[in-house]
Amino acid sequence: MKHSFKNLSYPELKAKRDELKKKYMEFRFKTVIGRVENPLQKRTMRRQIARLNTLIHAHDLANKKAAEAK
Repeated sequence: MKHSFKNLSYPELKAKRDELKKKYMEFRFKTVIGRVENPLQKRTMRRQIARLNTLIHAHDLANKKAAEAK
């Protein structure tokens, strides 16, 4: 169940990453405090954050390359 983030703009990617990081931290606290319904959700969130980081980095590189070309 991969989410497609490729059609999001740069600010939307950053906002989504921040939102997922916050959810991930809350999930980690819930696992320490008590029982969680789906422990595999932690892995899924980590991977989604990594996908977003990859897209953000690619966008940064493209902007840097475009700026150097000018």
